[in-house]
Amino acid sequence: MILNQFSLEGKVALVTGAAYGIGLAIARAFAEAGAKIVFNCSRQETIDRGLAAYKELGIEAKGYLCDVTNEEDVKAMVADIEKTVGTIDILVNNAGIIKRIPMEEMSAEDFRRVVDVDLIGPFICAKAVIPGMIKKGHGKIINICSMMSELGRETVSAYAAAKGGLKMLTRNICSEYGEHNIQCNGIGPGYIATEQTAPLRERQADGSRHPFDKFIISKTPAARWGTPEDLMGPAVFLASEASNFVNGHVLYVDGGILAYIGKQP
Repeated sequence: MILNQFSLEGKVALVTGAAYGIGLAIARAFAEAGAKIVFNCSRQETIDRGLAAYKELGIEAKGYLCDVTNEEDVKAMVADIEKTVGTIDILVNNAGIIKRIPMEEMSAEDFRRVVDVDLIGPFICAKAVIPGMIKKGHGKIINICSMMSELGRETVSAYAAAKGGLKMLTRNICSEYGEHNIQCNGIGPGYIATEQTAPLRERQADGSRHPFDKFIISKTPAARWGTPEDLMGPAVFLASEASNFVNGHVLYVDGGILAYIGKQP
């Protein structure tokens, strides 16, 4: 049956930074499709928060204290996962940061930090899991890209540079390892309603929408913000056998923003 192609039964999935938000939703979708879940965070308190969230959802997950920008830490984490859980079948490079600073005010140190987490981290994690995938004869790598993989916007020079680079890293992993039955694709979320974006959606004192909220609604054909749950189906598709001939693609889950020029004033 065609639906069997979407099963992740018995697969081992590593979702980086998956204690909450988009990462948690993707890991939850994988678990519901049958996968074993492992995740990492760079702080113990965040791991504890994630473990509590998984427990509440009835999901057995294993959390690792690991900084994705530290290659030795990542190697040790992957080795432990392979030893105690199994060879990683699915990697989701979800961990990321953003610093909203005008370019002329941004220090090179801040720029490098964003690139380290959002671009070099996925490189390090992918490099660590690819040998096991080659040996096993298959693998799925999903990079969480962004609309900023395609567009620029004020105050996000480092983020846009990193996410644009991540799009090209996605294509290059496809080019280099496709012959080993490894598919590397990206998901490009639109504006997603999470706790980080909550202040941008708060009603004003007079009951009106926040100006940025109005801006996003006006630019989105779906006329709403996305939710983490909107990413669950696309993630399962890209992690499953249903996408075995999809490689080097970025799937934008944005309610249509990238297809839309906006309403005439």
